[in-house]
Formats: sequence, structure tokens, C-alpha cells
Amino acid sequence: MGKLYICHQIVKMSKKVLPYKESELGKKEQVKQMFDNISGSYDGLNRVISFGTDVKWRKRIVAFLKEQHPQNILDIATGTGDLAIALAQTGAKQIVGLDLSPGMLEVGKEKVSKKNLQDTIEMVVGDSENLPFDDNTFDAVTVAFGVRNFENLEKGLEEIRRVLKPSGHLLILETSVPTKTPVKQGYRIYTKFIMPTIGKIFSKDRSAYQYLSESASVFPHGKAFNNILDKIGFIGIENKPQTLGVATIYVATK
Repeated sequence: MGKLYICHQIVKMSKKVLPYKESELGKKEQVKQMFDNISGSYDGLNRVISFGTDVKWRKRIVAFLKEQHPQNILDIATGTGDLAIALAQTGAKQIVGLDLSPGMLEVGKEKVSKKNLQDTIEMVVGDSENLPFDDNTFDAVTVAFGVRNFENLEKGLEEIRRVLKPSGHLLILETSVPTKTPVKQGYRIYTKFIMPTIGKIFSKDRSAYQYLSESASVFPHGKAFNNILDKIGFIGIENKPQTLGVATIYVATK
């Protein structure tokens, strides 16, 4: 049964979900365009759609890394910088927030400035599948709600492992699909109908929240994602379901 479930997850992952189905652009370019379009409303909508629980999940990542005492951290798919800003609580001397979307980063830079964290946090435009850093650079790498947007998931994870120092930690926060009744049914209704409707009402990009919902439903989670991390060469892999399984925190070591 376990093998069948993992195979099913892999088949689902192979289904290509794109923000703009009529566009001829590749996934990476479409994702960049989408996040540029919704950057102004992203933070507010995130709080509404997740009922604020995304803040609690990020705090758990920060709490874990606080105990590891990292000197430098790379936050991939940093977006508007929520996690990068929270990571300042770890005491790290350098935090780099990297994202494809200049629009999201501009919002993030304003937030960093308001918190007076410019000397600690640097926001840079970059590609997660071609990271502009040397091997063995970072004590920790984090990704919150970003890996499912990678055009080539394994390439992105290989790059993360490359820039991590030996024994460095990877923490990924990503959506997942609950498996228990009736949470599973409620989650499907919410993500398929309610979440995209909220996004359409409050965001100028009507396709974005449909994509975010669809991409979450086909992305491998739990043991299936653990297996991908293992294939890339990570060790000490754990998956920690959050809030009835609607999200998962993955912890791994190089």
C-alpha cells in the first residue's frame, strides 16, 4: 500500500500545473510573472486564506534553527520576506532572501527597512535552480511555500544541497493534502472552490490562486517528498505535518 501511495504521488507530480494555461512561457517565467502581479496583495491574502496559521508554522522553523545557532542562512523563494525577517530571531549574522520576482522583493525590502534589518538581511533576485553562491556557503537553507514552484524540483534541491555546508540544515515548509476524513474532504472543498474565489475577489490576477491551489494538490508530500530528498543525498530526513496535515515541515541535513 505504501509503495502504491508513493507511486501515485509521483504520477501526480508529473502532471504539469502552470499559472497561465494559454501562455507559451515556461513555468519559471510564468511563476515570476504571477508573483510580480500579486505582490501588492500577497501578504494580506495569505493571512486571510491560511487564517493566520502560516505565521505559526514559520515560528516553528525559527525555533528549530535557533537551537542550531547558524551564522548565515539562505531563504529561497523568500517572496515578501516574512520568513527571512523572522529568521533574524535566530541570531544569524547574515540572512539572504532570494526570489525570482522583483515585485515581491520590493515589498520585502520595504518590510526589512521598517524593521531596521538592512545590515542583517539582503534581498536578491535569483534562480533557485542556478544559485549564485559557492559550494558549502550556508549553515542553513529555508524554503517556505516555494519548492512546488520550482520548474525542475530535483535540480533546485541539488542546488540547495550544493550551497549548504556539511552538516548544514534544510527546512522546507510546504502545503500538503490531509489524508484523514473529514479533514480531507473539507480541505478539497476549501482549496478547490473557496480559496480561488477569495483570490479572484481580492487579487488583480484571477489565475494566480487557482494555480496555487492546483499546484498544492499535485505536489508530492510526506514520504513521497522524503524519498526525493533522500535521492538527492540529504540525510536525517523528517516530515512534520502541521495543522491536521494541511502543511508539512521537512527537516533534512547535508
